[in-house]
Amino acid sequence: MKNERLKKQIQFIVEVDKIKNILRQNYIIDNSRRENDAEHSWHLALMLMILGEYSINQHLDLFKVMKMVTIHDLVEIDAGDTFAFDKLNNIGKRDREKIAATRIFGLLPEDQRDEMIQLWHEFEFMETEEARFAASLDRLQPLIHNYKTKAAGWKNHIITKGDIIRRNQHTQESAPGLWNFIEEIIEEILEMGYIKK
Repeated sequence: MKNERLKKQIQFIVEVDKIKNILRQNYIIDNSRRENDAEHSWHLALMLMILGEYSINQHLDLFKVMKMVTIHDLVEIDAGDTFAFDKLNNIGKRDREKIAATRIFGLLPEDQRDEMIQLWHEFEFMETEEARFAASLDRLQPLIHNYKTKAAGWKNHIITKGDIIRRNQHTQESAPGLWNFIEEIIEEILEMGYIKK
């Protein structure tokens, strides 16, 4: 291929197809199988289109949020999926993912590499309103899945109400309307016995 920039871009596109093989703890809503990272990212993009109006910031850069929810889990191609409530495996997760981000985004031309690494970093550390809203969706989606699948992704773990509140609490500031919904779900799944008090 004569076009070196395009060659790198295609190499990246081919490489990130591997995300379709990264299985998450969550099950798809019909409870027939575990969800993969590509499906998760697609679902977040769709959630952004439908739920973007719930951001407290009506001037949110939705395209930037779309980029974040699309690329945030690409690092799991190398680092693997780490269950949010697994304290042991979360040790060193950031370091593993940072190395993965350097390699995977490093396949791109320099300008795109730098943009992707910046977006990934911004999302991970919830540095902006866009990142906080993206993270709110990222945490809401598995909560909905576990609510609808009778906690299929949580059954082998002891999850408490406090765990879920801590994981989602930033939504109270970035999307209060979604936070109210999250509180309702938490109470319902507590009543159903899917989580511990």
